[in-house]
Amino acid sequence: MTEPKFTIIKLTVEGDRFELIVKPDPALEYKLGKRADISSVLVSDEVYSDANKGSRASSEKLMKHFKTTDQTEVAKQIISRGELNLTTDQRRKMVEEKRKQIVQLINRSFVDPKTHLPHPVVRIEAAMDEARVSVDPFKNAPDQTKLIVDGLRKILPLKSETVRLTVTVPAQFSAQSYSVLKSTGEFKGEEWLSDGSLRVTVEMNAGLKAQFLDRLGSVSKGSAVVKEG
Repeated sequence: MTEPKFTIIKLTVEGDRFELIVKPDPALEYKLGKRADISSVLVSDEVYSDANKGSRASSEKLMKHFKTTDQTEVAKQIISRGELNLTTDQRRKMVEEKRKQIVQLINRSFVDPKTHLPHPVVRIEAAMDEARVSVDPFKNAPDQTKLIVDGLRKILPLKSETVRLTVTVPAQFSAQSYSVLKSTGEFKGEEWLSDGSLRVTVEMNAGLKAQFLDRLGSVSKGSAVVKEG
């Protein structure tokens, strides 16, 4: 199936409808903040009330809702606030990427209450399939995760169990250790000491603690000092 060469972005404000004809991939990139040149997005500079009929939005309504009649400025607002009709391929790719983010969040934030270890990614994915989880390609992953976890608990036992660690790394290993610290948990405090060593308070999924300590021990040659609490 051939993907369309253009699509429509729609925005309804107080009952008045505004539409733009845009190029699918550039429009998505612009909406996601990956493209800045709006001229490369628009198929037509016109703002329509019904693009399929070729009906243009009146200047009065543009001024009323957008405080300007400048077509480019109005288009920027419509793309930012409006609903983009995704192509089939765009929606599939975005849903897949968002789904991966959600799975990783669940893996890093929850444990099996029986083992106190994170559920494997494959098990989480299977549970999402069984629960027929719906993923919104535009809604951010953390907000969706909260709702999805509620639905998964009927299938997969999940418990939010975190641990807080204070880690001090000598100066000569601070740079290598920083990426390990940043990638494993959430920083709650960071301090560079007078001797050049790094002290960080980090909060993480309790199930990741053993793996974290192994990685930290490897990059710091066993010199890091870790205190819980």
